Amino acid sequence: MSKADEIFARNVRQIIDEGVWDTDYEVRPRWRDGTPAHTVKKFGIVNRYDLREEFPIMTLRKTFYKLALDELLWIWQKKSNNVHDLKSKIWDSWADESGSIGKAYGYQLGVKHRYPEGEFDQVDRVLFDLKHNPHSRRIITNIYNHADLSEMRLYPCAYSMTFNVSGDTLNGILNQRSQDMLTANNWNVVQYAFLLTMLADLNGLRAGELVHVIADAHIYDRHIPIVEKMLTKESYEAPALVKKRIPESFYDYTTEDFELWDYKCNELTEKIEVAV
Repeated sequence: MSKADEIFARNVRQIIDEGVWDTDYEVRPRWRDGTPAHTVKKFGIVNRYDLREEFPIMTLRKTFYKLALDELLWIWQKKSNNVHDLKSKIWDSWADESGSIGKAYGYQLGVKHRYPEGEFDQVDRVLFDLKHNPHSRRIITNIYNHADLSEMRLYPCAYSMTFNVSGDTLNGILNQRSQDMLTANNWNVVQYAFLLTMLADLNGLRAGELVHVIADAHIYDRHIPIVEKMLTKESYEAPALVKKRIPESFYDYTTEDFELWDYKCNELTEKIEVAV
């Protein structure tokens, strides 16, 4: 069993068996037919993935890792807030008629700030510090900008990343205010495992631990039968991460620079409806 499968199965079993339902309350999310989308949740889940042991991708269901990486590069590399720059359709429900999601995600990472060393946006500040101040305890990004929340089509879910170099190893903490466990849990884990790998390789470091902190880890009511069925499936060993090249710059990475060799997984036949 892959470690990602083990962690996911433990998380969702705990949520379903011990979690708290919000069925007695008014909720914001709706299904496409207008029905309230209720959830069962656990508060404060913390998961640790050691990238030195295996790449943390699930096999209980397929994670489309190239599309996950494309979205990560859309946010961190392109610093875009327009869905027309994205290969997948996952953000279409939140975009306006021009394709914009407002001052959210990539927009926040691209805003420049003044530091004693000069003017940087958040990504370039991380790149600068990993090269010049790798043992700093201040290598942090944060896109939950209260001043701009009213102009965001969706408040950031994965909102903060902390990087920490210990010896020759780059570790990271991903903070998430909210997590739709079936739809996006492993998607986000895979994305930030790629990010840690890229930044480590560019700086001659090893990618170490990715710590994923989730404040509100939930499963939607209509997703529970799908999750239960997934838990009956066979789990495979994690695939091997193949790095085709390490470019000169973070901004030269593409989705074609990585492959997961021998990625065996179960096909999910049910369509996963996303609550909006």
